[in-house]
Amino acid sequence: MRSLARPPRPPKPLPLLFAFVQAMGYVEVKMRWKKDASFDAVPVLAHARDLRPLASLARLLSPSPTPVSAVSKLRRSLETSDRRVASFLRRFPAAFVESVGPEHNHPWFRLSPSAARLQREERDVFAARRPDITSRLRRLLLMSPARRLPLSVAHGMLWHLGIPEDYFKRPDFDIGQDGFRILTTGDVVCPEDENHGRELGLMDDAKDQEMPLSVLQMGAMRRSGSAEEVPFPLFPSKGLRLKRKIGDWMEGFQKLPYISPYEDFSNIHRGSDVSEKRAVGVLHELLSLFVTCSAERRRLLCLRTHLGLSQKFHRVFERHPHIFYLLLKEKSCFVVLKEAYMAGGHTSIEEHPMLEVRSKYARLMEESREIIRRRRSGKPVQLDPEDQESEDSKGVNSAATPS
Repeated sequence: MRSLARPPRPPKPLPLLFAFVQAMGYVEVKMRWKKDASFDAVPVLAHARDLRPLASLARLLSPSPTPVSAVSKLRRSLETSDRRVASFLRRFPAAFVESVGPEHNHPWFRLSPSAARLQREERDVFAARRPDITSRLRRLLLMSPARRLPLSVAHGMLWHLGIPEDYFKRPDFDIGQDGFRILTTGDVVCPEDENHGRELGLMDDAKDQEMPLSVLQMGAMRRSGSAEEVPFPLFPSKGLRLKRKIGDWMEGFQKLPYISPYEDFSNIHRGSDVSEKRAVGVLHELLSLFVTCSAERRRLLCLRTHLGLSQKFHRVFERHPHIFYLLLKEKSCFVVLKEAYMAGGHTSIEEHPMLEVRSKYARLMEESREIIRRRRSGKPVQLDPEDQESEDSKGVNSAATPS
């Protein structure tokens, strides 16, 4: 009996163009996150989550006792990891000294002498190196095609750039002398956000100005004397192995043309590998401008549209583990530029003038951890001589009236 089943049809040959597109398609790069303990050993990275709230509170408080109620309502803007500002302050006894107020036994806090010295040092460094520090904000504006940023976005970058967070609010800073101006884009006024409808621009709008070289271009010039070929410095983490398919893709990725973050990119197809290489270059340049060459990943999302990045640009960090490292700390994810910490002296990234001050803040946080550990174990606490003198007079200061 003849079978009623139809014989299988032979497959149709694919058109040559279709076969070419399939061969040159997107390479799916999925790599497991590999922990690198060397980054956890860097204090300024290990304490990154609490570093900004601590420095902000140090600016709000003074060497004289201040009631905690003066800062307790700022928890949301400070983004402290603790639910109460008082609990956060108690975690760092090397920076904040607690006492009892004159009424109702409410807690009062003041800066320790070490923290007060750091505050003065931070102001002095900014005053002495102001042109160098503010030039990083200018480069950030030049990376935007519009050569301007919403004031709220620019304000959110001040901490990372090493600029005082009241830079736009205090008239005595006079941002005009640094080449910046604040523009009003409309008549809409939002009482909840004083920066709504305002943008930060350049006094000269960067017209007829030669764009600066990126850090990667300067590195290529230093190595070969030319910026025609600009590869990314790669720093594999110990124990991280890539599949051969991914390794071949990365080798081809390095040979793609490099597009500077300061150049026009309107003719680049968004879904191409060249577009991805531009995104890697933009993020590399951006992180190299920051004090610690790192930032919390979610903090960078606000720059997406202004720097011409794709909607899922954060995947770049996962696809290029030899360039970026994802540091997971206290339910937060920080992006670290590996070149800044693993290249040694073979890099064109200049150390930020404010890095040493941030490192001293981190050491204060480590000293606080040691003080709390000794208090719990009943061991004597060893303080700085000036801090010890202040600790001895805490009973007198607790009844003092804040100046």
